[in-house]
Amino acid sequence: MKWLTRDGPLPETPLCDFNRLRFELRPCDVLLVEGRSRVSEVIKLITQSPWSHSALYIGRLYDIRNPRLRVVIEAHFEGDPEEQLIIEAELGKGTIITPLSAYRNEHLRICRPDGLSADDAQEVLGYAIGKLGSNYDLRQVMDLARFFFPWSILPRRWRSSLFQHNAGDATRTVCSTLLAEAFNQVDFPILPFIDRGDDGSLRLFKRNPKLFAPRDFDYSPYFSIIKYPYLGMNDLGLYRRLPWDRETDYVDQQPPPRTAKPRPPASFPARYIQKTMQRAGLHRKEN
Repeated sequence: MKWLTRDGPLPETPLCDFNRLRFELRPCDVLLVEGRSRVSEVIKLITQSPWSHSALYIGRLYDIRNPRLRVVIEAHFEGDPEEQLIIEAELGKGTIITPLSAYRNEHLRICRPDGLSADDAQEVLGYAIGKLGSNYDLRQVMDLARFFFPWSILPRRWRSSLFQHNAGDATRTVCSTLLAEAFNQVDFPILPFIDRGDDGSLRLFKRNPKLFAPRDFDYSPYFSIIKYPYLGMNDLGLYRRLPWDRETDYVDQQPPPRTAKPRPPASFPARYIQKTMQRAGLHRKEN
């Protein structure tokens, strides 16, 4: 398990400004993570997306209105009450509370549910908090992988059980399913099926929560995407002043780190040296 979850090296160049991002977060925002572990690379390959993990931002302890839920959080997190927290389902750990600071060096993106009321946000958080302690459903990840393969080339015993009624264990979940179920509690759409009648009427159908992947919150038209790049571009025309390399047109991969060249010793004008020596009484007298 540790072999699957061990993180790879950090990117040489940060892609987002964590300090700005953490001040922007609001309770019930979905946080997407571009993971670096081996299992993250598998999820990226399966879903054809850079996002391998999703978490729900719950804020600080005092952001939770319900005192009973605050007690539950305190039972699962013993850190500073001022700490910003997220709830996530992670392989090898299950559904847990994690400090936001654990993702300081990662590539992150905020997906904000548009128009979600404050009361419904608390209900979404309440559902997710109620799942604390649930195990991670590794079988569902494997089922999702099989779902992407044509059924005709797989033996029946290998086919996905995602569409079986009540398949799997109710005490197990994965990150995106946990979030999809939480938003379903208040009928908030993520990627619903939409049926339009001949009379122009609409009907929405909830998608199976087990079919959701982290990328779906990025793709959903009902979530606003908030980015804070490491190099801010708020100033008009700032991109013109970025330190672009002018010696090469394009590169295919991250360039190797540059080696700083030693600076030559500073040289002073001879006249300045002569005047300094004269003031100090060190100049040579002519015979």
